[in-house]
Amino acid sequence: MNEPKSMAKTFDDIKGMTFEGALKELEAIVGRLERGDVDLEESIAIYERGEALRDHCDRLLKAAEAKVEKLTLGADGAPKGVTPLDKDNGSRF
Repeated sequence: MNEPKSMAKTFDDIKGMTFEGALKELEAIVGRLERGDVDLEESIAIYERGEALRDHCDRLLKAAEAKVEKLTLGADGAPKGVTPLDKDNGSRF
């Protein structure tokens, strides 16, 4: 059986989107799907685009998280430097 045409989409335009732009479009897609005002074929197409947008946002967030540093304080409470964010303590934004 041949792979459905929609499964082969790459959504190359998403790769250059900012986080905010991708999130805004993703929110619009979710709104349309929740309202149910699109036919089945279009629902499938925009759902697939939404998945690609979600993946893109996730990659951008992970890249930003990797750059985040936490301040280290000296005995007097004044900032003395930075260290990488400790991913093992479960802290999130």
